[in-house]
Amino acid sequence: MNENKIPAFLILENGRVFKGYSFGASGTSVGEAVFTTGMTGYQETLTDPSYSGQIIIQTFPLIGNYGVNLDDYESGGNAKQIAACGYVVREWCENPSNFRENGTVNELLKRHNIVGLYGIDTRALTRIIREYGVMNAVITTDESVTKLDPKLLVTEPVKYVSVSKKQVFPSEDEKYNIALIDYGYKKSIKDELVKRGCTVTVFPYDTGADEILNGGFDGVMLSNGPGDPQVNVKSIDTVRDILNSDLPLFGICLGHQLAALASGARTVKLKYGHRGANQPVLDIRTGKTYITSQNHGYAVVNDSVNPDIAEISHTNANDKTSEGIRYKNGHAFTVQFHPEAHGGPLDTAYLFDEFLELIQK
Repeated sequence: MNENKIPAFLILENGRVFKGYSFGASGTSVGEAVFTTGMTGYQETLTDPSYSGQIIIQTFPLIGNYGVNLDDYESGGNAKQIAACGYVVREWCENPSNFRENGTVNELLKRHNIVGLYGIDTRALTRIIREYGVMNAVITTDESVTKLDPKLLVTEPVKYVSVSKKQVFPSEDEKYNIALIDYGYKKSIKDELVKRGCTVTVFPYDTGADEILNGGFDGVMLSNGPGDPQVNVKSIDTVRDILNSDLPLFGICLGHQLAALASGARTVKLKYGHRGANQPVLDIRTGKTYITSQNHGYAVVNDSVNPDIAEISHTNANDKTSEGIRYKNGHAFTVQFHPEAHGGPLDTAYLFDEFLELIQK
């Protein structure tokens, strides 16, 4: 490590202070402190728009050993390529080794003006969050900062990461036209559709249902995204209208939660969420358990799903929370996890094929 270490601090809202050292950008940022258990895929984690408004804590102790590159950004069409408010690791690698790498995680953070902190006991920090739940925090290189300023918190995370105007991504082998509503979509969702012969039109989060329903599309994809799903009132109304139509629909993560709310179900904030690439999910229909990538702090309340409208299709094998819903209209299903996961696992990528099978019916 560089011997010219600059002090940096993480101050939790409960008053606990972690002193470490700065990497990435200097400055002060405020966000919700959350941890993720992924051992790899740190670049994909950093560039996932669902981390908007959050300070990411990596539980794996060494981050950056294979560097970063220009191809593994997961941010979609939004210019804000890293939406997270800060980054916390035990140790970062100054000399990465990989044939694809063209920089370090430190350089990535500096390029996008993200405050980073290393050299703290991330295990102790994670235990605090597991015991007391996620909480707001300030990450700073300014020793005069002693507490967080709530005015700096991101209040409209979906608006912050969504595209501002429509974007079209054509497929060379065009079979279907898909509307993707962007609540903070990951690029790999679009890529999975394009490689299956879909021309994908990305719409801003606040697009009305009429534009989607009258656009000549074969299906609708509801993307992942950050924050509390219940605050997205207009989006919920739009999703309700789409669910009540005959247009096939597939929702992922926040899209899963918005569809559930649109059908009368409820959501609840989890104590510390599911973030990482090792979440076990049970497919109730087949009895198979899949290992999935997840990044969310809210979940659909199982008992709130109206059995006349929908049924729980997948559950989390650890805490039994909802991981999937199939709607009894026969043309809509949603999942809480990420079937497009990069970097991995890709156990559930078959769900994109199931979506296209709905379109073919």
